[in-house]
Amino acid sequence: MIGSNSRQRRGTLGRLRRDVSGNTLAMMAIALIPICALVGSGIDTARLYVVKVRLQQACDAGVLAGRKAMTSSASTTLDATATAEANTFFNNNFNSGWMKTNSVSFTPSKTTDQQVSGVASANVPMSLMKMFNMPDVTLNVTCQARYDIADTDIMFVLDTTGSMACTAAGSCSGTVDSYTRPDGTTGYHAHEVSGSKISGLRTAVLNFYDTIAANVDPTTHVRYGFVTYTSTVNAGYSLPQGDIVDSWNYQSRRVIGDANNGSGYNVTQTGVGQTPCGNMNGRWPATGYNTDGTAVNITTTWSTGSGGTCVEYTQPLKPIWRYQQVNFNTSQFKTGVAVTDPSAVDGSTTKWQGCVEEPIDSSGAGQSSFDINNLPNDLNPDLNPTSDSQKWAPMWPDVEYYRGNNTTYDYSGSVSKPSTPPSPYVYGDYAYTGSNYVQALTSAGSPTNLSGGYVSCGKPVSRLAVMTRSDVSNYVNASDFVPQGGTYHDTGMIWGTRMISPNGVFAADTAAWPGRNTPNRYIVFMTDGDMAPNYNIYGLYGMEYYDKRVTGTTGLGNDTDDHNARFLAECAAAKARNIKVFVIGFGQTLTSELTTCASPGKSYYASDNASLNAAFQDIAKQVALLRISQ
Repeated sequence: MIGSNSRQRRGTLGRLRRDVSGNTLAMMAIALIPICALVGSGIDTARLYVVKVRLQQACDAGVLAGRKAMTSSASTTLDATATAEANTFFNNNFNSGWMKTNSVSFTPSKTTDQQVSGVASANVPMSLMKMFNMPDVTLNVTCQARYDIADTDIMFVLDTTGSMACTAAGSCSGTVDSYTRPDGTTGYHAHEVSGSKISGLRTAVLNFYDTIAANVDPTTHVRYGFVTYTSTVNAGYSLPQGDIVDSWNYQSRRVIGDANNGSGYNVTQTGVGQTPCGNMNGRWPATGYNTDGTAVNITTTWSTGSGGTCVEYTQPLKPIWRYQQVNFNTSQFKTGVAVTDPSAVDGSTTKWQGCVEEPIDSSGAGQSSFDINNLPNDLNPDLNPTSDSQKWAPMWPDVEYYRGNNTTYDYSGSVSKPSTPPSPYVYGDYAYTGSNYVQALTSAGSPTNLSGGYVSCGKPVSRLAVMTRSDVSNYVNASDFVPQGGTYHDTGMIWGTRMISPNGVFAADTAAWPGRNTPNRYIVFMTDGDMAPNYNIYGLYGMEYYDKRVTGTTGLGNDTDDHNARFLAECAAAKARNIKVFVIGFGQTLTSELTTCASPGKSYYASDNASLNAAFQDIAKQVALLRISQ
C-alpha cells in the first residue's frame, strides 16, 4: 500500500510539473502589488507636478496684480485694494477642488522695498497611492513681483509755445509778461492764466518722475533729458564750443556812407589864416560815428577881410544803412560775453542766449521726403562736425533785420537803429508803403518782435543725466520755463533725437553704464498745437523769407509741408535708432503726422490737464515694465 501511494503522489506532482498552463495567472497575481504601486506613484507624481505648476502660475498672477494695484506708502502692510486684487487673480487662476485639491490658501504681503510677495499652498490627496497608506501632500510655492526697468534714458521733448499759456478749453489772457533770464537779460512770454496747459505739463512731468522712482529697482540707472522747443531750441551752450562757427552770414545791415541829417548851418570866425581855415574841411570824425550816432561834414571858405575870415558850413550826418546779408565775427559772441552790436553805431552791447541756427545744407531744401540713411546735416542726429560747413551758428536776433521783399535796401531813417520804416504807416511789424505791406526795418531782437513771438529763445536744454526729483522740479518750475513763440515740431524732434542718439555729438550721454547692457531709449514728445511755421519768424533755419533753407526754390507757400516732411524724417530716424517714441496731443487733434511719428500704439490724445497727467502716467508704467523677480 505504501509503495502504491508513493507512486501515486509522484505521478500527481509530475503531472503538475509538466502542466504549466496556469503559472502566468499566479505570477501576475504576485506582481500586481508592485505594479499598482509603480503606476499609482507615476499618476500621483504627475498630478503633484501639474498642481504645483498651476499653483505657481496663480501665485505669480496674484502678486503681479497686487503690485500693479499697490499704492506706495510708508506702511509695512499691503493696502486693501492691492490685497483684494491679488486674491482675485489668484482665485481666477486656481480653483479649490481642481485635481481634488483642498485647503488652498494664498497670502500676499508687502516687502520692505515696496514690492509684493506671496505664499500659496494646496493640499493634494493621493489617489492610487492611498491603498498603500500614502498620506496627502501639501504643496507650497513662493512668488514675488516688482516693477523693474532696465537702464533707461528718457528725453522729454516739450512744446512750450505761446498757446501753452492758455487753458485746454482755450481761455487765454492775450497779454505778454516780461521776465529776467538767468543771465540778467530781459525776456518775454505769454501771460499764463489759471489752470494753464503749461501748469498741467509741470505737474504731469513730476508725476511721471514719481511713478518711475517708486518702481525702479535699486540697481537700475535712469537718466532724464529735456528739450523745450518753439521755432528754435536753446542748445548752444550744451554743444562743444568748437562745434559752433566763428563767423556767420546774417540777414543784417552795414553802413555804406553818409546822408544829411537835417539842415546845415554857418559859423563865421575872424582872424583865422587861410591854412588853418582850410584844415577845418572834412568829415568829423574822419570815420565812424560818435556814441550818440552823430557826425558832421565841414566845408569852409576863406576871405582876407578882418585879418582873415573863415566861414564854416557844418552839415550834420547820419549813416546810410544797406540792408542785406552780412558776415559777422562770432568768435567772442558765442562764448556768452557781452559784445558790441556790429549792426549798430550807438555802442550798444548784445549777448547770446544760446539758441542756434542749423548748418546750411542745400541738399534738403524743398524736399518732401528724405532718405533716413542719408540725411542732410541739419537733420542728421549723428552729426559730429568736422568742418565749418557742418557746424552750428549762434542765433543773433539783434543783428537780424527785416528789409521787406528787397534783396538789398538802402535806408537812413535814423542814426543808429531805425525804429520806423520808410513810411509813417506802421502795422505791427509791417510798414504800409503804397499798395504793399513791407516788413519794417527793425531788428528781429527788438522788444516788439520778441514779445510778439517772432523771435523766441526758451529754456536751455538739459542733457541726459541722472536727476533727482528736485532737479526735475527745478527745471519745469524755473523762471524761464515759460510759454513763448510758435510751433515747429521739427525743431523739437531734431534736437530731441540728436540728444539721445547713440551716435553723434551727445553719444557719451546715452552710452551704456559700465558692465551693463545698452539702455532702453525713449522720447516723450508733447505738443498742444499743429505745425504752424511763419516765414517771418527768425529761428532754427534763419529768416526763412530770405534764407529759404527749408523751402529752397519750391516757394514759401510750401513752408508747412516742408517742415512736416522734416518732422517725419526725424521721427523715422529716431525709431531707426531703436528709440521708442511716445506722442501726446494736448488739446490738439492727433494729426496723421503726429500718429505717424509715434511708435506703433504709442500716440495719445489729452483733452485737459487731468488727461494729460493720465497719459504721462500710462507712459511711465509702460517704461517701468512689470516682471516676476522670483
